[in-house]
Amino acid sequence: MEGEGDHTEAASRAFPLAEEDMIIKVQDLIRDSAKKGFLKKGANEATKGLNRGSAQIIVMAADTEPLEIVLHLPLLWEDKNVPYIFVPSQAALGTACGVSRNIIAWAIVTDGQESDLQGRVNELKDEIEQLFL
Repeated sequence: MEGEGDHTEAASRAFPLAEEDMIIKVQDLIRDSAKKGFLKKGANEATKGLNRGSAQIIVMAADTEPLEIVLHLPLLWEDKNVPYIFVPSQAALGTACGVSRNIIAWAIVTDGQESDLQGRVNELKDEIEQLFL
């Protein structure tokens, strides 16, 4: 199938790529964060959250075309010690965020507020960090 190799290539460049069980956790956390107003959608908004010191986790879509438009972002997030992960589909990210369009990146931001989601955020951060070991 034409283009299939491109998807495989993008997924191989998108490290770390979440496995199915982590994807479900990520999608659940996205939905709950969006309901509480702790979600920033899009690469620009995620980067703003990072620069303001409020970003907790960053998720990017591995099927972003061209993938290079997000590949510089992990360097910024590593510098700020914010964990990030790729998921396979930008369409699934959009659906989880409650919008009808594709989303290439999002961030959970707290803006200094304590949240009942913090335990789940910390758990996911630990799981993401384990993928780098």
